[in-house]
Amino acid sequence: MISKKNLLLIDFILIFLVFAISIFGIIIIGSATKINVSGGTGEFESQIIWFITGIFFMLAAAFIDYHFICKFYIPMYIINIILLVAVLFLGGGNGVNRWILGIQPSEFSKIFMILFLAKYVDKNQEEINKFKTLSVIFITTIIPTALIKAQPSLSASLVTLAIMIVILFVGNINKKYIFIALAIVAPIGAIFLIDLFSENHSILKLFLNDYHIDRILSAINPDESDPLYYQTKHSIWAIGSGALNGKGLYQGTINQLKYLPESHNDFIFSVVGEEFGFIGCISILALMLLIILRCLFIANRAIDNMGKLIVSGVAGMLAFQVLVNVGVATGLLPNTGMPFPFLSYGGSSMLVNMIAVGLVINVGLRKPKSMFER
Repeated sequence: MISKKNLLLIDFILIFLVFAISIFGIIIIGSATKINVSGGTGEFESQIIWFITGIFFMLAAAFIDYHFICKFYIPMYIINIILLVAVLFLGGGNGVNRWILGIQPSEFSKIFMILFLAKYVDKNQEEINKFKTLSVIFITTIIPTALIKAQPSLSASLVTLAIMIVILFVGNINKKYIFIALAIVAPIGAIFLIDLFSENHSILKLFLNDYHIDRILSAINPDESDPLYYQTKHSIWAIGSGALNGKGLYQGTINQLKYLPESHNDFIFSVVGEEFGFIGCISILALMLLIILRCLFIANRAIDNMGKLIVSGVAGMLAFQVLVNVGVATGLLPNTGMPFPFLSYGGSSMLVNMIAVGLVINVGLRKPKSMFER
């Protein structure tokens, strides 16, 4: 139970930062969906509803003891796998299967994996560097990763891997395994790079779809006449045209004239750049940096290893998503769908991020009992 004294430990700074970027995101979504022109407020109103709903999810995640939640880490993992398998047969259509009953299991998988891996690593902390333990961690991560990629959603599957890497690192994996991993990955990466510039891409096609390979090539050798570079080209133009101060809310011509597809979702950062300029982009990135740093501050003060692992997993998840989203919007990374946390449109994404913040607050609420307390 959380005492009244512990309620004073609620991190209102973190809550303020999350609310600030979420509300700004709602405003930007309104511009991206052109509510000033068309009057259509579907996504705008939906995001408000998701944000309000997310607050309740955040509170639930904050006040149900994470030790109690993590007792069910195996059932959570099983539910995660069931949902990811079910969406392949019941979700979406036209070769894209990401939604089931209006939600994205791949988004909720992030929370399930953070809790599962944090509990498993904490439970096996003394044996974290044994081959058996590392094998279980790797296999239980690869299964949902492969299922998410099969939807297909390569970017979301990479988030799962990023979460595993962060939790293993914070869980004090022996540095020799890091060097071993690098020794394995480096030559594989070199082989993939050679294959990328070959004619048939026979090796890469074992792991990636043709359009993934085409997007990577498009990012390496940009061609403005290439249809695959269309979104990235207009995204860069939008950000660049905003200059220092931006054109103003609803004044972004590239966005308003519909030259920027998915502007309310994957390319929301481009709308910020066009309408609020360099200052707006830096402000958004600063807000996210403060949120991530706040998470790391709470992780450092966590009363136990499991709390530290949970919060570190959340910080890693948020940081990776921001890195990929901004990298794609600025043309530094190949075009792939990745929402900007709290900013992009999406109910599942908003709920998952709010739950993640709730878990961070949850960990921060706990403090060690003094020798005089029962």
